[in-house]
Amino acid sequence: MSVSNETIRRDLAVLEKRGLLSRVHGGATSPLPLPPGEEPPFAERANVASEAKERIGKAAALLLEPGQFVVLDVGTTALSVARAIPSDFRGTVATNSLLVAIELSNHPNLVVHVAGGRLRGGDMALSNSNAQNFFRDLHPDIAFLGSGGIDAEAGLTDYYLEEAAARKVIIQNSAVSYVLADSSKFGRVARHRVAGLQELTGLITESEPPATIREALEKSGGVTIIA
Repeated sequence: MSVSNETIRRDLAVLEKRGLLSRVHGGATSPLPLPPGEEPPFAERANVASEAKERIGKAAALLLEPGQFVVLDVGTTALSVARAIPSDFRGTVATNSLLVAIELSNHPNLVVHVAGGRLRGGDMALSNSNAQNFFRDLHPDIAFLGSGGIDAEAGLTDYYLEEAAARKVIIQNSAVSYVLADSSKFGRVARHRVAGLQELTGLITESEPPATIREALEKSGGVTIIA
């Protein structure tokens, strides 16, 4: 079915006026408040800031070099990185996201390793001690991490305890590690701490972060990449 952009914008405006959704950059989201500390469903997040996530994904993919061992985390922005990896890229990817693994399954020169563990629907994320042990035995060249929030004081945080634990291991074992975060994550603090910003190599985002976040990164030599 062919629908013009103008028709879509007009329909979204009507639905927003009725209180059925809230328009955001790159899409729309439900206006209904979530219980404190809960993450919106994957299907909802996938349509929020989609343009920003695409830009972040492309910027992350530009950091890759042939032959690298890469870790790709779970989440909508990590999936954008997978989509941006060239089909002829030669290397190895380890992930705890079935969506990332499926996205990369048609790359003939790419070896993909998938963590075991308990499956969380929506994001199709694998976690628990099996996933943590999987990453503990790896020493990646570069890692790209999703986030529940990024804050100058709280650092990198996440909504799920077991996934936060896996991210801690990934950061410890990776030569370099970048957090992927669109601007909606700035100043947000999720339930579980992953790492301080000084433990990260850098942040990849689509807009200038608050000065406090940039300064916290730069104190330890971290960089901010604006896609």
